[in-house]
Amino acid sequence: MNTAHIRSAERALSAGTWLIVAGAMLYSILTVTPLAAAHTPAHWAWTAPILPLVVDAAVVIVVRLDAVLARLGGHGGRWPIALRWMTGCMTLALNVADSALQGDLVGVAVHAVAPLLLIVTAETGLAYRRAIAAALKAQEERQRAERDARERAAAERREQAERRAREEREHAAALAREQREHEARMAREQAEREAAARREEREQQQAREQAEQAERERREREREQQQHEREQREREARERALREQRERAERERRERQEREERAARERAALLSAGPATEKQPEDLARATVHAAFVEGLSVRAAVELCGWSVGWVSARYAEHRDPGAGSGVGLHAVQGVGA
Repeated sequence: MNTAHIRSAERALSAGTWLIVAGAMLYSILTVTPLAAAHTPAHWAWTAPILPLVVDAAVVIVVRLDAVLARLGGHGGRWPIALRWMTGCMTLALNVADSALQGDLVGVAVHAVAPLLLIVTAETGLAYRRAIAAALKAQEERQRAERDARERAAAERREQAERRAREEREHAAALAREQREHEARMAREQAEREAAARREEREQQQAREQAEQAERERREREREQQQHEREQREREARERALREQRERAERERRERQEREERAARERAALLSAGPATEKQPEDLARATVHAAFVEGLSVRAAVELCGWSVGWVSARYAEHRDPGAGSGVGLHAVQGVGA
């Protein structure tokens, strides 16, 4: 939408607004004048049309000045708002007063149409004018930006033309300078190639020496690595053998402890049986005596447990006290009883 369309819409809004204002004013005068005349002394009845004219004049002032301020993009503050609503409310009150006093609700509704339409039209027209003013301002700014962009583009084209001419001159000068530099560079490159050939020969000699040195160092590192690995394997073998020896000793210790615990349980089982009511079999009696001897019981206590004579039990105790005799028999008897 261009500026002409916007201004056409603004003119249509202004014409419609004034048409509604004029109709509302005429209707208000015709409605309020009889009410004012009825409540005015008879000799002042000719002043009855003044009141609706004053109120409607305030409406005209508000609508007109709001239109001007909206067109300029300004704002009148709180007083124009108060005047606008006060005149609208006064017009509404004056128009519906006669019907309200008579209790005619239909009349109140009919006479409220014009004032309400006037109030809403005033507010809506103000909002439309502000929106149109904002749209015109945005369009003008857009047109100004487009004009500035065209001017910048023209200036850039001029600058590009000047830059191309300057670049052509500089290019011609650069070609001449490059020719001179090329000749000097060819001579310099020839000297550099000769120097590079000599330097390359020296570098190759150094590289061969460094390669030989690196090979000697590599062989030395390999010997050291092999020596280290051999020492590492020997150390690991010693540690493994020591670990196996400790594990074997620990296993033997656990087995010995288990045997001792099993023998202790078997002795406890034999000793917990109590005094024998009859003579035990010889193997069981030997196991019982051995258990009593190990636990430090007296000969008489062992006699009571196995049911054998004191002499036989004393002979078994003597065998257990002798370091080389009887221990194997007692252990064999204990194991047999446990089985």
